[in-house]
Amino acid sequence: MGDKVSLKIDAREVHGKKVKNLRRSGLTPGVVYGHGMEPLAIQADSAELRKVVAIAGKHTPVNLTGAKRRIAMIKDVEYDPTKTGIVRHVAFHAVNADEPVHAVVPVHLMGEGESEAERAGLIVLQSLDKLEVKALPMELPEALEVSTAGLREEGDRLTVADIVLPQGVELVEHVDNRSSEEQDEDERQSILDLVVATVYEPGALAAANDAAAGDATDESEVAADQGGEEPAPAEGATAA
Repeated sequence: MGDKVSLKIDAREVHGKKVKNLRRSGLTPGVVYGHGMEPLAIQADSAELRKVVAIAGKHTPVNLTGAKRRIAMIKDVEYDPTKTGIVRHVAFHAVNADEPVHAVVPVHLMGEGESEAERAGLIVLQSLDKLEVKALPMELPEALEVSTAGLREEGDRLTVADIVLPQGVELVEHVDNRSSEEQDEDERQSILDLVVATVYEPGALAAANDAAAGDATDESEVAADQGGEEPAPAEGATAA
């Protein structure tokens, strides 16, 4: 899981339009909120904050030090629309070290290019790149990993069931509030059956992509044609 990330914060006294002066001085405004606490207005060194945002994302806990010592997750980042990568504001959600939290983490294929399928010239295409998990904040993984070593021929698949979860980490299955009678069999499919990656023959994959592109073009043309026609008035209606 690697070392957790730390960020020094200070209490912020500047609010409203005056925060533009804060940004000019190399500081970025933010807020820390959480259950049982009053929202805390904060500020942090802009360069350090950018590093933390890049490393932690929304799935790695951040040790906030300075004005308040807390463990928090990044919940929202506002970027400057005119300057790439510049953070205008950040919101942290404080969490307790002994209470599980939910987070969406990336899924990584391990051993890409080394499977028997890829050595034979086949293509391994990843279709699921993130999953929601539940764990204590300091046990959240930076990513979930699944090995491609067992992939050998066209049609072979990796599913969520092939992922070895770190100790203390659980997958989150979203609850569907409809009754089982209202759900199709596919919709009741376990999260463990979700496909992470599939082996394709290059020619077949290219043909499928071409067909999909053609379908998209046809749909666009139909939509354009329909959009150019004035709908007929309903029976009994009077034209304006």
